[in-house]
Formats: sequence, C-alpha cells, structure tokens
Amino acid sequence: MNTDYTDCNPALEALYPYHLDAVRRRYEHMLDVAGAAHAVIYSGSPGTVFLDDATYPYKPNPHFVAWAPLTALPRSLIVFTPGETPVLVYHQPRDYWHVVPGEPDGYWTAHFDIRIAHAFDELARHLPEKRDNCILIGEARDESETFGIERVNPTSAINLLHFARGTKTGYELECLRLATRRGVAGHRAAEAAFREGLAEFDIHQAYCKAVALTDNELPYSNIIALNEHAAVLHYTDLDREAPDDTRSFLIDAGAAVHGYASDITRTYSLDAGAFADLIDAMDALQQDIVGQVRAGVDYRELHLDTHRRIARVLTDAGLATGEPDSLVEEGVTAAFYPHGLGHLLGVQVHDVGGFMTNESGDTIDPPSGHPHLRLTRVLETDMVLTVEPGLYIIGMLLDRLKGSPAERRVNWEMVETLAPFGGIRIEDDVRVLEDGVENFTRDAFAL
Repeated sequence: MNTDYTDCNPALEALYPYHLDAVRRRYEHMLDVAGAAHAVIYSGSPGTVFLDDATYPYKPNPHFVAWAPLTALPRSLIVFTPGETPVLVYHQPRDYWHVVPGEPDGYWTAHFDIRIAHAFDELARHLPEKRDNCILIGEARDESETFGIERVNPTSAINLLHFARGTKTGYELECLRLATRRGVAGHRAAEAAFREGLAEFDIHQAYCKAVALTDNELPYSNIIALNEHAAVLHYTDLDREAPDDTRSFLIDAGAAVHGYASDITRTYSLDAGAFADLIDAMDALQQDIVGQVRAGVDYRELHLDTHRRIARVLTDAGLATGEPDSLVEEGVTAAFYPHGLGHLLGVQVHDVGGFMTNESGDTIDPPSGHPHLRLTRVLETDMVLTVEPGLYIIGMLLDRLKGSPAERRVNWEMVETLAPFGGIRIEDDVRVLEDGVENFTRDAFAL
C-alpha cells in the first residue's frame, strides 16, 4: 500500500502535469468568458485575533491549492496568463519570530516560474502592469490584498471554476485516495482507544497521532462522541474524563493530503444488543445506497430513497410502526435522520458546486422538506462525494412529533431504551464511475 504523502510520491508526480493542464484549460476558459487577460490567485492570509497580535490558524485559498500542493504558503500569488508559464510569487519573509516557508521543492516546481518575495510589498512587482486586465481569485482581508485589482472574485469566473471542480482529475483522485488511507489509519487507532475505555480527548489524541496531523492540519474538527454525545451532529467538545459507563462511539474524522480531504464516519457499540443490531442495519442500508451511485443518477432521488429505507429500519428495530411512505410524509424519518445524504468532496470537505446545474451558476434546490441536503446535482463520472445516512435519538426533534398524528407512530419506550447510545452515522467517500463506484473508504479499511 502506497502511503507516501510527501512531494516525493511517484504516483502524484506522474499525474500532476495532466492535472495542471486541466487547471490551465479551466482558467483559459474562465478568462475568455470573463473578458480578462490574467488570473491572479491569492493564497490568503491568517486573520488576527481581536485585540491581540496572535493569528487564527491559516487556511489556504482552495483555488490556490488546486494549482499546487502549497497548503502552508500564506500571502503568495499565482499569476496565470494563457500561453505562458504560470508565475508563482513565493512569499518567504525574513522573520526570526516564526518558521518561514523553506525553499520551493517538489515535483510541482518545474511547472512554475518561481519568484521569491521577502516582503509583502514586493508581491505586486510581479503582477501585470495593466491591472484592469486582471481578475483576483481569493479572499482579500483589506485593500492591500487586492493589489490594485478591481475585479475580485467576479461571479461569472467563480461560477465557472466552482462548477468545474465538481469532477476530479487523476491527480486529485489519487490525493483523495491517500487522504482516505491516512484517515482510516486514524479510525483504526480511535476504535482501539474506545475499546480500551479512554476518554474522548484521549481518543482524539490517538487519532491525531495515527494520522500524523495536528488539530490545525485536520480538514475539519474531529467529532469524537461517546454515548449520548453521538446525538449531537457536530459534537466537538471532547470530555477529558471517560464516562462511568461507555456504551457507544461515533467518530466523524478525516485527514488531508496536499489539501485534499477525506471525510469518514463510523459508529461502534461496546456490547452486543439492540444498538449493535441497529448499527448493522444502518451499515447494510448505507451499502445499498452506495450500490445505487453511478453516473446519471439524481442525488436528490438517492436522498429521498434513503428516507424510505430509514423507515424500514425504524420499523424493523421496533422504533416506529407504519408504511415507509407514511413515516416519511408525517416527518417521522426526518426526526430520526435530519441531515442530508452527503456532499461533494475535494480540496474542501464540503466542496463547492453541489447545487449547480451549469457553469453559469443556475442552481438546483433540495427537495421540499429537506433543506440540509448539500448535493442536488445529477452525478457525473469522477465526481467524489460522501454517502452518510444516519439515525439518531435527538430529543428536541422527536418531541416535535408529540401532539401530531405522527406521535402514535413512534415506540417511545424503545426511544428511551436507545437514547443513552446517541445515534449512528456511517459515511464512505466514493468516486462516481460510469457503472458504479470506487469506494475509497471501504478499500482503505480492507487494506
């Protein structure tokens, strides 16, 4: 198994030139549509904490990272002009207070005209003279970070770039595979820590050690939830003490390779019983849904079908009674499963473009009554997305059913029995193929 995450990875080195060609073509098309001659992609800068000289953790502009695997290079620029070698203005400040970026190194360097800038005010010297022919892509925290360019993130340009990011190049697919393998190593370590009876904080530490990433380097804050905490969809509090009685464990955690993210969720029961059986049922449901993923499928329909399947799981587990369509229509399934089925995945965890129907920016709304679905597109080959159905005992949502016709559908005694376990989510990262999927997550766990 290749787990080389460095710039020496031979697979990434071989795939990168083709990826860069695809990015160049994307930007050539974007400049033509926007009527501009040059694209300036700014890596971004860390924000400053209010009333302090400390900064928030730096998160790079994903458009910058799509050009080159530079996730820790703030205040730098890529200047693209069609027909010319892209210019990388590499900000390497003279600073003895902090560690500064080292010399440019790696498989990507041969593809850029690299120019070192030791001070921020040197960056603008490397830009085209006619700034009115430029478009800036990135976050500008103040006027100095626009470099005299007036057209910042124009809508026509952003729409085109975001729509194009929906499908991945071979290089991006390999980064995502590696990120998944890295994340799975963390999941294995976290499960072992859970079975040792450790606290949430210690499980999190075991995960970070296994993936060799700090908290700030993770693609998102880990969800490490024991027992009832698994019913909080974005639980990130991390108790320092282990509970007196450990029953269940939900972990939603990913890793990153060159800025590309994995997003994996698993749920475990410490002992056999009704909750363990429910996990098995949800795992089977999730795999059935993954089995329907292929090019040409409307993801909205998959989400709605998941609700019908959740209804069957609820009745089989004795949590509810009634026909699937009735349980969906009356809001019972939504009370147990309130989030969307999944989202696009890439250089951002919730990758952009999930609602877009074309590069002009027209969008597709989620189905009525399902506002939290983040992906509404018809699936295309080489999209990468998550499939993550869930089932939870969330008191405030279930209480809304009381007093309505749906109240009689719910087995409240069974709800009370399962409430101490929190909930279940199973999430895989999959690549869409013409006739099915490549399941990055299951493949990584098998390895």
